[in-house]
Formats: sequence, C-alpha cells, structure tokens
Amino acid sequence: MAVEHVDGKDKGNVMLFALSTCGWCGKTKDLLRQMGVRFDYVFVDLLEGKEQDDAMNTVEKFNPHGSFPTLVIHDKLAIIGFREQEIREALGP
Repeated sequence: MAVEHVDGKDKGNVMLFALSTCGWCGKTKDLLRQMGVRFDYVFVDLLEGKEQDDAMNTVEKFNPHGSFPTLVIHDKLAIIGFREQEIREALGP
C-alpha cells in the first residue's frame, strides 16, 4: 500500500485514511502536522485493485460507514471526520 510517512513526535501508531480530494481529510492532515505528531497516511482513492480493497476493509473495521477521514490511533481508537478537539485530546502533549 502506498503509505506516506510524516515525521514528528512519537505518539504511537497513528494512521490517517483519507481521500485526495477531501477538504476535511486535508484539514486533519494539516492539524496532525501542526501538532508535530508522527503519522502515516494513505489516499485510498489513489489506490487500485486489491490495495484499495484492503485499505477499505481496514477502514470499515474501524468505521463501518467507510467515510473519510478515518484516523486510527494505536490500532484501536478511531476518530471519524475532522474532530479537532477529539484529535487534540487523543494525541495531546
């Protein structure tokens, strides 16, 4: 899977599933960068075939609606949509 990595403070495993055309996905990515958090992200709409299917299966495991952005923290907490306060609380200082 074409996962991009952004360096920053280690807050554990932080993975953002996003769409390249989604404004809220962009805001979530910008917020994570602003907070200085290390994270990985993938633009699911730019994947093809099995890679896209695998990514959607992972998204739907945490977010049955399959909507974006889906931010997965520590492989257990999922924050759906751009929820700045929730993200700050989950990944704060």
